[in-house]
Amino acid sequence: MVDVGDKPATQRRAVARAVVRLTPATAQRLAAGDVPKGDVLATARVAGIQAAKRTSELIPLCHALPLSSVSVEETVDAAAGTLTLVAEARTTAQTGVEMEALTAASVAALTAYDMLKALERGIEIASVVLLEKSGGASGDWRREE
Repeated sequence: MVDVGDKPATQRRAVARAVVRLTPATAQRLAAGDVPKGDVLATARVAGIQAAKRTSELIPLCHALPLSSVSVEETVDAAAGTLTLVAEARTTAQTGVEMEALTAASVAALTAYDMLKALERGIEIASVVLLEKSGGASGDWRREE
């Protein structure tokens, strides 16, 4: 692990996004809450939050951080056939929370995939990206889209 012992603890924030592609018919059922395994969106939110809290156990050499906040928000676009999951993580620590936000978005997407695969096998987790981060010596960063 990188030694961050001499760095000051500062407020850190990171936002990541996962995009899941599915057919409009499956997306419509997701939006309507008509999925055999239950409430996909609520389950994906909880899974993402739990995953963020366990990031250091999943990613080798990742520091364990005292998270002050984790959230996962979702948007279903039935016409486009997309589920977009946006995860935000916050902490006051000596290193950033990018990995926690990315892990939350990834696991939320994997959870949605697992719960929807009975309806459609061709679901695709199309992307997982860091959208922005703030705090620390490197300052603020935002993805240009």
